[in-house]
Amino acid sequence: MASSSDPRRPRRSRASIVPPLVLVAALVLVALTLGSWLQLIQRQAVDTVHTAGSGAPDRVDVEATVQKVDAAARELHLRVRVTPRGAYAEDDGSAPVADLSLQTTAATLEGLTFEAHERIATEDVDVALSGGSISDYPFDTYETDVGFAATVGGRAAPVRLLFSDNDTLFAVSAASAPSRPGTAVVTLDLSRSGSVLAFAVLMMVVMWALAASVLLGAWYLTTRGQGLVWPALGWMAATLFALSAFRNAAPGTPPIGCLMDWIAFLWAETVIALCLTTVVVTSVRKALRPDDARPAV
Repeated sequence: MASSSDPRRPRRSRASIVPPLVLVAALVLVALTLGSWLQLIQRQAVDTVHTAGSGAPDRVDVEATVQKVDAAARELHLRVRVTPRGAYAEDDGSAPVADLSLQTTAATLEGLTFEAHERIATEDVDVALSGGSISDYPFDTYETDVGFAATVGGRAAPVRLLFSDNDTLFAVSAASAPSRPGTAVVTLDLSRSGSVLAFAVLMMVVMWALAASVLLGAWYLTTRGQGLVWPALGWMAATLFALSAFRNAAPGTPPIGCLMDWIAFLWAETVIALCLTTVVVTSVRKALRPDDARPAV
């Protein structure tokens, strides 16, 4: 009987491992699929070009690309490339036939001027943001308007605006805004990109998980009377200081006191510090008690 039952034991153990392995493989496949899909959505958003303004053959094209959103300074950094078309252009659009001037909306901090017959260089323009506050990180949102009007040789020229986003830390939603003839204006709504939002939420979950782990460890040490367990105390202290470095790794360099701090970081640091102090005080008091005062084992 023993010889017939022995071969079955390894078969059963191998069979018991298969369902967990299949579950793990399925979860990995789902995670990879979801991650690839979310990355594709973000890539398509970055590659999208929003168009506003005139489509006349004789016009001035303005390609405006977001290079960086500075939430702390409440500014949007645009890279602007101007290309005259049709009767306004010479040398295949690399230079205007007359002095070209671009007027901008009130949110844009400066205008642009290009001399006649001179090669047009790419320019950087700053745009002021309104609404929202960086203290709401990672759920902060902003809005602004970006618009251009052109004059060539002192006369108004139609403008076509091509707007795109190149900042992976922010998702920019653009929509054409009503404007007077000859101008092109888009209204922008800015929020943290999906990757930044997911990473920040994951950081908050990890902070609370670490705090809960330290709390459970402290409860075990104090209730079981383990005394000064130096490896455990070293782990708690390392977690306390590592959490600060972990928080500073948040994308977008959020300031101290932002929403993420009040939701997770400050509370996690407080819990870990109190647990570490409680374990030390309890263990030292136990160690300093006289031998006759200690409970008999």
